[in-house]
Amino acid sequence: MAANPRPNPRQALQDLLGDETQLLFAGGYDDAIVGFAERESVMLVVYDVRKILRLLRVRDGMSRDEAQEFFDFNIAGSWVGEQTPVWLCRTGG
Repeated sequence: MAANPRPNPRQALQDLLGDETQLLFAGGYDDAIVGFAERESVMLVVYDVRKILRLLRVRDGMSRDEAQEFFDFNIAGSWVGEQTPVWLCRTGG
């Protein structure tokens, strides 16, 4: 019996919010999508920072410090308008 593949997080959000909702995604980090948020009637994609850092280390071969610096400057530091994604920093667990 084959295991069910993990659903595409982008498609799951579009299915949930409807095709008329425009979302802005950070390319290459779909595995870090954890949901959506709303700010002033604008829907925003929410990413788990810990998962992004893990992707940068494992997938891209960065050290912990390199991944943090890359994230801070190139991802979190990029403002691309009112639909800029939300970067969730979890505490504990």
